[in-house]
Amino acid sequence: MLKSNLLKLLGIGCVCLTYAACKLPVVATKTENKSVPAGFNNSQDTVNMATVKWKSYFTDPNLASLIDTALKNNQELNITLQEIAITKNEITARKGEYLPFVGIRGGAGVEKVGRYTSQGAGDATTEIKPGKEMPDPLPDFLIGAYATWEADIWHKLHNAKKAAVARYLASIEGRNFVVTSLIAEIANSYYELLALDNQLKIVDSNITIQTNALEVVKQQKEAARVTELAVRKFEAEVFNTKSLQYGIQQQITETENRINFLLGRFPQPITRDDKSLNAALPATIQTGIPSQLLSNRPDIKQAELELSAAKLDIQVAKAKFYPSVGISAGVGWNAFSPTYLFRTPESLLYSLAGELVAPLVNKNAIKAEYVNANARQIQAVYNYERTIVNAYAEVANQVVKIGNLAKSYDLKSQQVVALTQSIDISNDLFKNARADYMEVLLTQRDALESKFELVETRMQQMKAMVNIYQALGGGWN
Repeated sequence: MLKSNLLKLLGIGCVCLTYAACKLPVVATKTENKSVPAGFNNSQDTVNMATVKWKSYFTDPNLASLIDTALKNNQELNITLQEIAITKNEITARKGEYLPFVGIRGGAGVEKVGRYTSQGAGDATTEIKPGKEMPDPLPDFLIGAYATWEADIWHKLHNAKKAAVARYLASIEGRNFVVTSLIAEIANSYYELLALDNQLKIVDSNITIQTNALEVVKQQKEAARVTELAVRKFEAEVFNTKSLQYGIQQQITETENRINFLLGRFPQPITRDDKSLNAALPATIQTGIPSQLLSNRPDIKQAELELSAAKLDIQVAKAKFYPSVGISAGVGWNAFSPTYLFRTPESLLYSLAGELVAPLVNKNAIKAEYVNANARQIQAVYNYERTIVNAYAEVANQVVKIGNLAKSYDLKSQQVVALTQSIDISNDLFKNARADYMEVLLTQRDALESKFELVETRMQQMKAMVNIYQALGGGWN
């Protein structure tokens, strides 16, 4: 199957999006007798959230400000812009190759030949005009213009220019892909930072709860209702929870610095509102149809353009086996003295010549280049197929992940409510000697872990919304 697909791709000039869409894997879900790939809307609705501008998709003003700064200062993005400039200059270079090369030439020199040579003997018996012999040594002055041009009868140079154009367009799509990745990375890091802030608040709140419980245990010890062991256990739990603060603070610092690096600036605090982590999520995820994925994803369009360029490279390599036709011409003035340099027609010179050059023996270098061009095209085909499959898998994974995270968040929310209530219950039971101190400790620890997991799940939900937006090709337009 893969081999047949490969042959089809090699047999056509430019891989069309329609063909690529047909290659996407499908599942048995039917809508109007048409198979719909998993991860996409089970309808003919062409609404796609990737078409939403990133400033409209990310409504948090602090996050929008970070993204806007990164798009101006990020070093990787600026490097990509220079790569675009380089590929654009390649177009100019290739265009110049099939246009005539025109230049000017000037020179001056002196020549002394032997008297007993054919040229020396001829110069000695030659008079410029009656009574005036040829100078010895003989000066030489030249000024003129020349032109060379290769007739591009096999479209070798023209195809090389078209390949350069395709690579230039591919570099633009590469820049767009960097933009989508950069926006997603900043957003994910931002939500991770908000989650850490929330977890730090949970730790602070839990320290207060545990400190109050410790005071109760101390009172119980004074009343001889518990031993010193219970007091030490509660103290150890307070110390353990306090130590979590420093670990979270370190993670906050590292996450802030990672964001600052993406923004192309030195470490500094990140302005944020930790309440943004609990922002409302979209009720539905609009993934559109598979063909939109192919037209929105910059990496797919980049791979397609690189495949087109690779096909043109084969035509260029193939044309090198054929004869090349070149034309050269020149016109100017040449004399042994500046006094006579511009005397026309005596000092005027011109030339016109054509040449036909073809490889005859030892074509190994040309053959090797042709074989390499074919191999690179096959590589481009595989890369194109891999990019499509990867893009489809990313969308399918994120759509399923969003659904599973929503269900998990609901259950964990109920778990947090139950465990939070159990803290009060365990404290009351402990005060009335109906529960031992270990039950209180375990209940507090379970409640802390459940709150951490709830925040973690919420962060994963926000990241999934970012990743589905990126997977659909949003953010660059």
